[in-house]
Amino acid sequence: MKNDIGLYKFKLKGKKELAEKKRFLSDPVNQIDLEKEKSIVDLVDAFKGASIQARNIGAAAEVFENMLTDKARPTIFLGLAGPLIAAGLRKVIRDMIEYNLVDVIVSTGAILYQDYYQALGNNHYKGDPDQDDAKLRDLYIDRIYDTYVDEEKFAETDSRIGKFAGTLKPGNYSSREFISLLSETIKDKNSILVTAKKHGIPVFCPALNDSSIGIGLTEHYYWKMKNKKPGVVIDSIKDNYEITQLIIKSKQTAAFYVAGGVPKNYINDAVVMGYIFGHDTGGHKYALQLTTDVPHWGGLSGSTLKEATSWGKINRKASRAMAFVEPSVSLPLIVGYALQKGLGKKRPRLALGS
Repeated sequence: MKNDIGLYKFKLKGKKELAEKKRFLSDPVNQIDLEKEKSIVDLVDAFKGASIQARNIGAAAEVFENMLTDKARPTIFLGLAGPLIAAGLRKVIRDMIEYNLVDVIVSTGAILYQDYYQALGNNHYKGDPDQDDAKLRDLYIDRIYDTYVDEEKFAETDSRIGKFAGTLKPGNYSSREFISLLSETIKDKNSILVTAKKHGIPVFCPALNDSSIGIGLTEHYYWKMKNKKPGVVIDSIKDNYEITQLIIKSKQTAAFYVAGGVPKNYINDAVVMGYIFGHDTGGHKYALQLTTDVPHWGGLSGSTLKEATSWGKINRKASRAMAFVEPSVSLPLIVGYALQKGLGKKRPRLALGS
């Protein structure tokens, strides 16, 4: 019996189709060779020629390099969300500030609080996500997935922040102002807050209430109500004004989003708010995001940077990239790439004040 397997011939109809097929099949996927990749730079460069999220990591690194080396010197806004300190990324973020890779920070309160908590000599501890949480509660141990923290130390830190607020002159403070003053009460050289203060990097926390810093400030509020005395009030709209001033006074802007949430939206809305002052920035010239959220649920955290173009938040011609890789893995790769290449060395620092 005749074997006809493999005898079918695929035929394209004309030269146009042949040329188009050749164009589609012109760029082979790079097979990563770990015998040759000796550094983070080598590995991330290899990712650029790979596929799936490896290629996205490579693309994100390239966007970051472009924004850091752009002669127009865009102001880089860093948005921080997620359990980054619990994941062990405290010094990675601190080094972004120390080595001139970022100009403005917008963060969740939890990240700033946990930085402050560690600056006081406290730690995060390796834990077990399958641990008996009722037992942990009995021991006053709080769990952040596979990480433990000491609830008693958290309570002490909350109260310390509340008492600190009581030492300030009564009045309205933006979150940036309050955080800047709070930074002066710690001296840890590996602290995000201390390093930002050192280099005049403004740190905004638009959802300050939704954190343990907010708990400390609530204690302060209770104290002032009980004693019928004036105290500190966090003026969140003052934050809006201050960050928008940074946007409209910048020749160009760029955004680096770690996870999403309020910081991502806040950095984007600051661009939109420019119209209040009769200023159209045209949107961020560069943007990259490292996230595990996905676009199809319609939420902001996973929304694409392409979608943000429709709002005028990202420039229609922007260089942009998204890597859907959890930040405890992706952020050290991107930052390590920039540090090993020395990308912040020739970049003049901005005198923004903190």
